[in-house]
Amino acid sequence: MVPDPQSPLTPPSQPSNTRLVLRLLRFSWQFRARSLQVIVTQVFILCLTLGGYGLTGLAIDHLSDTVRGTSQARWPFGWAPGPDTDPARVILIIGLAIVVFALIRAVLEYAYQMAVGRLVHIDIVLKLRAQVYEKLQRLSFRFFDQTASGTLINRVTGDVQAVRSFIDQVIIQIFIMAVSLGVYLVYMLNMHVTLTLVCLATTPVLWVLSATFSRLLHPAYLKSRELLDDLILNFSENIQGIQTIKGFNLEETRKREFEERNAEIQRQRQGIFWLVSTFSPSIGLLTQVNLVVLLGYGGYLVVQGELPIGAGLVVFAGLLQQFSGQIANIAGVADSIQQALTGARRVFEILDTPVEVDSPTQPMSLAPVRGAVAFEGVTFAFRGGYPVLRKLSFSAEPGEIIAIAGATGSGKSALMSLIPRFYDPQAGTVRVDGIDVRDVSVEELRRAIGIVFQENFLFSNTVAANIAFGHPGASRAQIEKAARIASAHDFICALPKGYDTVLSESGTNLSGGQRQRLAIARALLLEPPIILLDDPTAAIDPETEHEILEAIDHAIAGRTTFIVAHRLSTLKRADRILVLDQGNLLQLGTHTELMAVDGLYREAIRVQAIDPESLALLAANRRREGGPLS
Repeated sequence: MVPDPQSPLTPPSQPSNTRLVLRLLRFSWQFRARSLQVIVTQVFILCLTLGGYGLTGLAIDHLSDTVRGTSQARWPFGWAPGPDTDPARVILIIGLAIVVFALIRAVLEYAYQMAVGRLVHIDIVLKLRAQVYEKLQRLSFRFFDQTASGTLINRVTGDVQAVRSFIDQVIIQIFIMAVSLGVYLVYMLNMHVTLTLVCLATTPVLWVLSATFSRLLHPAYLKSRELLDDLILNFSENIQGIQTIKGFNLEETRKREFEERNAEIQRQRQGIFWLVSTFSPSIGLLTQVNLVVLLGYGGYLVVQGELPIGAGLVVFAGLLQQFSGQIANIAGVADSIQQALTGARRVFEILDTPVEVDSPTQPMSLAPVRGAVAFEGVTFAFRGGYPVLRKLSFSAEPGEIIAIAGATGSGKSALMSLIPRFYDPQAGTVRVDGIDVRDVSVEELRRAIGIVFQENFLFSNTVAANIAFGHPGASRAQIEKAARIASAHDFICALPKGYDTVLSESGTNLSGGQRQRLAIARALLLEPPIILLDDPTAAIDPETEHEILEAIDHAIAGRTTFIVAHRLSTLKRADRILVLDQGNLLQLGTHTELMAVDGLYREAIRVQAIDPESLALLAANRRREGGPLS
C-alpha cells in the first residue's frame, strides 16, 4: 500500500490543555461513585489523624500541668479528670484512645488502598483499554497503513496508564489536598491566627514554583513518549525480523541501534528527573523555614503563656508538617498532570480518529448473495497521494474468475481492497449484485467475501481454531470440510495432534504452502460467494505452487473469484484478465483474446516477463518507444 504522508494520529489542531482537562473531567465523572468512596475514606483518615494529634498534645499538657501544678490542658467536650485522678491512669486512657484511633485508621487505610486499586486497575484501565481496542477494530486499513505498531502498543499500554493517573493521582489527590489544607488551616487559625499567617507566609512562593515546574514538564513528557514509541517499534521490528538480522550477521549492529535509542530515552528521562529533583528540595527547604519560624515565634508565645506546649506548640508543629507535606505533594500532582495530559492527548487521538468505513444507519440487505461485482468509474487514491485507480469500470458475473495482472503500484491490491470496503473510493461506485457496497452493512458484506492474502497471518492457536477464526462456532465437521476443499486435510492429519496441533507464532512450524492452504480453508469456512486471492502463489516453489493451485481450483468452483496473478498457469485459468498500468485498465479479455492483439500482455507472455517488475519495465519501454500498450 502507498503510505500516507499525513498520519491520522497528528490532527491539524491539537486541543488546548484546558479542553483536554475538561474532557478528562467528563471521562472521570463516570467513576464518581467509587471516587467519592475513596475521598470519604480519606476524610475519615484525616479526622483520625487530627484526633491523634489532639490526644498527643492533651497528654503532654496534662503531664505539664501535673509537674507544674497548673491547669492549662484543654479537655474536649467539657470533660476533665478530677483533681484526685491518678495522672498515670489519665495518660493510660489517652494512650489507649490513641491506639484505638490508630487501629481504626489502619482499617480505613486498607479500605482506601483496596478502593483505589479497584478504581484504578479495574474500573479505569480496563474500561479505557477496551474502548481504545474497540476503536482500533473499527478503523480502516488506511489508519494501520500509516501508523506504526510500536506507537499503537505504547498508547494502549503506557498512555492508558497515564490517563488513569489523572483520576487517582490528580483529581482525588487535589480534592484530598484541598480538604486537608482547609482543615489544617482552620485548625491552626483557631489555635492562633498570627502564628498561622507568619508560618504560612512562604505559601505563595510554593504556588509560583509549582506553576513553573508544571510548565517545564509538559514538553519533556511529550518527547519522552515519542522516544518510547520509537524504541518499541525498533524492538518489535528486531523480533519480527530476527531471521533477516541473523542472516546478514547484523546482531551487533542492531544491538547498538537499540542501545542508542535506549540511551537517548535515559538522557531525556534524566532531564525530567533533574526537574523533579530540583523542585522537591526547594519545597522541602521552604517547609523547613516554616518550622524555624514556628520554633522562634511559637516558642515566644509559649513563654508568654499565650500558647500551651502540648495542644499548642506540639500540635501546631504536627499540623504545620502535615500542611507542608500536602504542599510538597504539589510536585507529584504537577508531575502526574503532565503525564496524564500527554497520555490523554495520545489516547484521545485514537478515540477521535474518524471511522472512514462504517455501516450505514439503515443498511440494505445483500441476501441471498449471487456474487456479481461491478466497478463503475472508480477513482481511488490514498490520502495525500496520486490516484492508484483512475475511472476504472468493468463487471464480473456470478461464478466468473477474474485475473488481475500489472506492475507494482498499478493498483491491483487497491482494486481488491475496495470490494470488501477496506477503503472507499473518492469517485465512482463499487457494486455487489447491483447494490453500492457503501449501502450495505460492513459485517454482512465481509461475511460474503473470503480473502486470502499473499502473506497470511496465523495465530498461536490450534489448527482448527485458525481455520475457524472467522466462524468460532463452526463444528469440527465444517472445519474438516473446508480443509478438504483447500487440500489441507491430509497434511493436517499428519501433524502430531492433527487439528488440535498448536501452531507456533505466525505458523512458522508449517511450510509456506501449508500456511496458504490453511488460509484458503479459513476463507472458505463461511462458504462465501465471492473470494479474493491476492497473488497466493507468489514467492513459492513450483511444487508448492502446484499444491496451491490445486487447492484454489477446488476453492473457486462456483464462486466469483478475483485473483492477482503473474504466472501463466494461473492466468490461463481465468475467464477474463484485467491488465492494469498506473491505475488504468489497459486491457480486458481472455488469455486467447489478449494474445491475439499487439499489447503489453502479449509481449510480456512472449518474453516470459509477466511478474510485476518486468511488466513495469516493458510498459515503460513501450511508452518511450510509442508502441501500443493495449
